[in-house]
Formats: sequence, C-alpha cells, structure tokens
Amino acid sequence: MTTASQKSSMNEDTIVAIITPPGEGGIAAIRLAGRRSLSLLKMHFRAIRKDESGFKPFLMRYGFFVDDNFQKIDEILAVYMPEERSYTGLEQIEIFSHGGSLVVKKIQEILLKSGARAAEPGEFTKLAFLSGRIDLSKAEAVAEIIEANTQKSYDVAREHLIGNYSEHIEKLRTELIEILAEVEASIDFPEEEIDPEETSQLVKRLDNLAKSIKELADSYSGGRIISEGFKIAIAGRPNAGKSSLFNLMLKQERALVTPTPGTTRDYLSEWIELGGYAVNIIDTAGLRSGGGVIEKAGQSSAKKIMSQSDLIVWMVDLTQKKWAENLSEDLNQNLNRNSIIIGNKIDKVSLDEKTKKLISNHNVLPLSCLTGQGVDSFKSLLVNAIAESMPDLTSGLVVTSARHRQKLKSALAEIEQAKSKLAESQSPELTALDLRLAAGELAEITGRIYNEDILGQIFSKFCIGK
Repeated sequence: MTTASQKSSMNEDTIVAIITPPGEGGIAAIRLAGRRSLSLLKMHFRAIRKDESGFKPFLMRYGFFVDDNFQKIDEILAVYMPEERSYTGLEQIEIFSHGGSLVVKKIQEILLKSGARAAEPGEFTKLAFLSGRIDLSKAEAVAEIIEANTQKSYDVAREHLIGNYSEHIEKLRTELIEILAEVEASIDFPEEEIDPEETSQLVKRLDNLAKSIKELADSYSGGRIISEGFKIAIAGRPNAGKSSLFNLMLKQERALVTPTPGTTRDYLSEWIELGGYAVNIIDTAGLRSGGGVIEKAGQSSAKKIMSQSDLIVWMVDLTQKKWAENLSEDLNQNLNRNSIIIGNKIDKVSLDEKTKKLISNHNVLPLSCLTGQGVDSFKSLLVNAIAESMPDLTSGLVVTSARHRQKLKSALAEIEQAKSKLAESQSPELTALDLRLAAGELAEITGRIYNEDILGQIFSKFCIGK
C-alpha cells in the first residue's frame, strides 16, 4: 500500500510525454500526470465556446492550444482526470492534437518550458503501480500487451493484465501464510506443539502447494516462446536450398540465392507468424569442410545459432548421389538437438523404390522450394513441433517473465526446506523462517514487496509514454 509520504513524493513533479507512436497520423496524444497537470493545461487552453468555463472530470473539451504569447498552435481535445480516478492515480490530463510529428513536439516543448518534466521510460505505469492502481505483475503486463504481435502472446498478456495471474499468485501466497500461521502458533504457545498427525497434514498441504508452484514455474518453457518467439535455424550443407526455403517462408526475396555453394557467409534473421506463434526463422551458412576465412566464420556462427535454437530444420539436397551417406554423418556431428529433416528438390528426383525407401528410413520430409510441393506439410509439421513444446495454456496461467520464474523457484526451494524441517521435527522457528522467505518471494512477483532496483529494471524496458 502507498503511504502518504510516498504519495507526496510521487506527486511532486508533473511529467509529460507523447503517448502515441512517432510519425504522422490522424491524431496524436500527449499525457500529463502530477499535481500541476490541470493548471498547466489551463495556461495553454483556449475554449472555442466562450460560455464554457472550467474542466469537469472525464468531459472532453474542444479548443486551441496556445503558446506563451497566446499564438494558436493547434486545435485540440483535452480531458481532465482527477487524482485517484486516473490511470496513474494522480491528477492527469490527456491532450489530443492533429497527428503531425512537428505539432505534437511543439505542444510537448511548450509544456516542458512551462514547468513539466519529461517522463522517463515506463514512468506513467510505474506511477500506476506506486499509487496502488495496479500490482507489479499487471504493470509488466502493460508492456506485454503492447508488444504482443501474435494471438498467443496477446491471449497470455490479456490474462496477466485483467488479473487472473495475479489472483492465482495471491491465492498461493495466502495458502502459504495460513500454513505459516499454524507453525508460528507452536512458537507463541509452546503448549500447542504440533502433533505428528498435524505435522503430516501440514507436509501434505505444502506438497500440494509446491506442486502448484512447480507447475507454474515449468510453464515458463512455453511462456518464453510466447514472449520471445520460437527460434528455428535452417541449416545444412551448402547449396541445399536453405536460402530458398527462407525466402519461401517470408514470402519475399530476402536472401540471395545462387547455384554457387557457400553464398551465405553470415546468418539472416526474420520474424514470421506461424499458427498464432511468433517465429524467429534464421538462414545460416552452409556447413562443410574447407572454405575461406570468411566462410569458416559463417560456419562457426551457424553452429552457435543451432545450439541456441528451439528447433533445427536440416536441409538435404536430394539430387546429390550421396545425400543419405552425408546425412548419416551430419546426424552424428550437428543434429544433437530437436530437429526436422527435409529433402529439397524433390521435383528434380526420380522417385524409384530405392529413393523412396531412403527417404522413409531417414525420416526425411520431401519438398520443393521451386514448385512449393510439400511446403504446406512442412509448415504443419513446424506448427505441431511448436505446439508440442508448449505447456497446457488453457488456464491462461503462464509465466512469461524470467524474474517471475526465478521467484517461483526460490519460493519452491524454501518450501522444500520447510517440509524437511517439519518431517524431521526440527525447531518450528527454522520452519517458520523458510515459509516467511517463500511468502516473500511470491510477494515480490505482485509487488507487495519491492525495492527501487527491481522497479528500475522492470520499467527501464518500457518505452517513453507507457
């Protein structure tokens, strides 16, 4: 909860920022927050209708924004939001001007000259957290929902923003505190020492709690993919058609394609949406022995990218006579991770029984980057591979933040220690300490407990105006 002194400190400055993206558009928006927001607006607002006076909460006013010399800068709409009833929890103004990049900057500059301070990255949302309007996980969700670029990432961010995720964390913390209270009762009232049957029940409750926390922490494997994207490396020997597949997936000629082996010396990386997931697809340099210094550097980079990818798409040129022998060698050297093997140039190959058997035995998906044959099957295979790597997302309770996962794992470790101490009938003071630490870790997720360093790390990732 925000104290009176904290609120006074928050309200000391009046901050301003353009809250719409840079560039030209129909409308641009400027936000003011702080104790002088309304007075700064009144200094520079001139109503169109002279009989209108004053600003009523949430009533849009139409007029001109003027500079210090009363020169009209632009026609605007402005709305006033009183303290405790705005997004930030402070007195707040939002101004809507025409969307020219110059005019909106002029309005901001005039407000800065009149006494406002430029908002820092994420400062509006930080104020919303500090004023108690939202908890910390919801504040982080603001950035998630703005940055969401696929249906899956939007769905999870929405669940975080509306509070289902926070409520679940708080439910876990409440259960933990209830168990802690029973343990502490034996400290305050030694005559009420926990008997073996009660101990068994407490351990069972902690087991169930630990299971729920572990399931939530484990959801980060899928949550990371939702928030950061699924990373696919297209790899293989030179001239197998990697760049052609890359262009085909992007539906544009992004990579240079030539019949000369070793054309790709460095990697190319682009984002696409596939099955509702954000996919980072990377075209890597061909892997072979030999080559010049630059090509070898590209091959080293390719191996590093492959080691960091969620999936490797290994391409084979089916027109090469020894492709099956080479593939067996490549499987041992390069494909020790989750991978799909595809055989390119199927349109140029005679599909006799021997070739069909080789393709089947090596679990190769045949396709043609030239004709598009087999590409739809390949995309379906990719979507299935991504879906298989995801946890059950039906509940919407998914961890997308590395900070949250670390806090959950720390809480889990403390609970496991408390269980051991309970089972061994160790001092209840030591058990209570572990449980208090676990509760504190959960409280740091929603911001019941926080420090300025944590807030700085979180809100520094926001853009100006959030």
